[in-house]
Amino acid sequence: MTNPTHSVTLLTRPGCGLCVTALEQLRVICADFGIEPATVDVDAAAVTDPGLRAEYGDRLPVVLLDGREHSYFDVDEPRLRSDLTR
Repeated sequence: MTNPTHSVTLLTRPGCGLCVTALEQLRVICADFGIEPATVDVDAAAVTDPGLRAEYGDRLPVVLLDGREHSYFDVDEPRLRSDLTR
């Protein structure tokens, strides 16, 4: 059973090749759960939330599940699928 209240967000920035790959992976995984992954450009968000770029900007891409860090650099697909079923 899937939990429709889950949210998946990818922290990214323009020109990040790993981020492009991660977003493609997330779209496939999340589609199986009826979720559309959101993206947040940490550089653009720094205007109103400089802490976001300070915390995550040097290790992008970062996957957030329900607002909490789930993985970075690579999408941990088995773990994400497992966590999305809870």
